[in-house]
Amino acid sequence: MSKLINEIRFYNFMSGVLYQQQTDPLCRDCKAFENTITRMKEGLSELVGLLAGKTEPFAPEILSLTAEAHIRLESLRIPVDATGQKKAGRCKMPEGVCFIKISKAVRDRI
Repeated sequence: MSKLINEIRFYNFMSGVLYQQQTDPLCRDCKAFENTITRMKEGLSELVGLLAGKTEPFAPEILSLTAEAHIRLESLRIPVDATGQKKAGRCKMPEGVCFIKISKAVRDRI
């Protein structure tokens, strides 16, 4: 159950990161941003389906995080013809550093 709660918290966190980064002039048009939005929507949908099949009760404030994440993810504008900003030479973050990818890497450690 704690793994599911951490997953719920992750989707809430990541939807906030994506929501915030949509105003960044580089991130909002990056392929990593596009791919991450798509994966987050798919993953959240799977998680909600998994939660529907659970018999253990979850606290309402935990379940509300899935609704908030869904609202934020659905409000995002998915870039059209996105390009990797680093590969294009526009993103000057250090090698191996990406606001979107670093945040997404959190899930691998849950």
